[in-house]
Amino acid sequence: MSSASVALSGAKSNLALLVIVLGVLIAAVDTTIVVLALPAMQRSLHVGIASVIWVIIGYLAVITLLSTQVGKLGDMLGRVRMYEAGFLVFVLGSLLCALSWNEASIIGFRVLQGIGGALISANSGAVIADIFPPERRGRAYGFNSIGWNLGAILGIILGGFIVSDFSWRWVFWINVPIGLAAWLVALAVLRDHGERVPRKLDLAGMLALGLGILLLLWAAVLLISTPFDGQIAGLLLLGLLCLLALVWIERRVPSPMLRLDLFKIPTMTPSLLAALFQSLANYATLFLLIMYLQGVRNLSPLDASLLLVPGYLIGAVVGPVGGRLSDRFGPALPASLGLVLQMAALLLYAQLGVAVPLWWIPLISVLNGIGGGGFFPANNAAVMKAAPRGDFGAASGLLRTFANIGMVFSFSVAILVAARAIPRALAFAIFVGNVDLNSHLASAFTVGIRAAFYLSVGLMVLAALMSFSRFRRQPA
Repeated sequence: MSSASVALSGAKSNLALLVIVLGVLIAAVDTTIVVLALPAMQRSLHVGIASVIWVIIGYLAVITLLSTQVGKLGDMLGRVRMYEAGFLVFVLGSLLCALSWNEASIIGFRVLQGIGGALISANSGAVIADIFPPERRGRAYGFNSIGWNLGAILGIILGGFIVSDFSWRWVFWINVPIGLAAWLVALAVLRDHGERVPRKLDLAGMLALGLGILLLLWAAVLLISTPFDGQIAGLLLLGLLCLLALVWIERRVPSPMLRLDLFKIPTMTPSLLAALFQSLANYATLFLLIMYLQGVRNLSPLDASLLLVPGYLIGAVVGPVGGRLSDRFGPALPASLGLVLQMAALLLYAQLGVAVPLWWIPLISVLNGIGGGGFFPANNAAVMKAAPRGDFGAASGLLRTFANIGMVFSFSVAILVAARAIPRALAFAIFVGNVDLNSHLASAFTVGIRAAFYLSVGLMVLAALMSFSRFRRQPA
């Protein structure tokens, strides 16, 4: 057993895990609670229909861009220290979001909030790896899954309650006392036990990745409301060139942002690609279902979201089980089976129509939740088990980067594919709850939603293939 695990054994290690789970819970609340507040936010701040998308993807894009760098800071300065700093930045960003006065301010302050979210998410996995020995990490990541799923549930319930009875600003105010309390508990409980590894920040690589993601997202957002033209083609080309430049830079700088040498570890690449394709496929599910339930079935945002609660709840229960299976049989088996179950759930979602009973939704969401409970803790454990001890922060940040790239682009991809039968701007208006469809448009839009789910099935197949490939590699 490592010195870290000896230093934090028994009750102390469990209390430390509780603090980490609380951080994950807070971050998860913000992913769902803001979705429900979008219509009120748009009306209050007079945000354009195509611009309000940046309230969501701007936050995720910043986490994506910074995950590897703040993970590297954790390796250099202490993972616990960076994790605790994340709470303070997140609380400050939340406070400023609550005080926003126009479109630019809410997007800008969400970016600041994303910096805090990056510090929390990129270092949480590394802190767990420091505290727990390899044979207990799967269980620990399973409890982390509980935090994520419970946070998503709280976001749905609190978001609907707040938006219905209070100002949308309370969606952000609520983070302030909770975040400060979590920070104080973290100060009292967590201690840095990981090795300090001297590193340099890769500003050139960070710039190339940031420009690449920004240009590609800009093109995707334009496609939501305008047809494909030369400007969009140019943005896509420049974005891809920036990503190619990123690979060139990372092969030459002494301390790269993306540790390409980590990809030489046999189980690392398939684990990271499985995280990428899984998030690209499954994160869009929330948006697709809300568009279907609000636009096609005419439900309120709160009623639509409550139908998804059973899936998150079951996912929270199954997470520790998936983690224990990972500890006992290795990560590849529970992760791969989880992806197969999520693939089946997406296939069932693709059968939704204008007359399908609504009770199908929670049943399918349960199947999806079981699959997620198997995949996430096992895949996280696979990445951290494969990583060298001094590179836990870099590996954790790399995992978050791949997963968040999928999350960032899933939103725009879902709208683009689902809106193939109706105007794209109308599809986004449906998502934020600004318009209902007549029977003709509802039938047409359902066809588009089915196509989006079938695309998600294809992406999940790729994730499963990556995960299954680990069986023929060295044990993870």
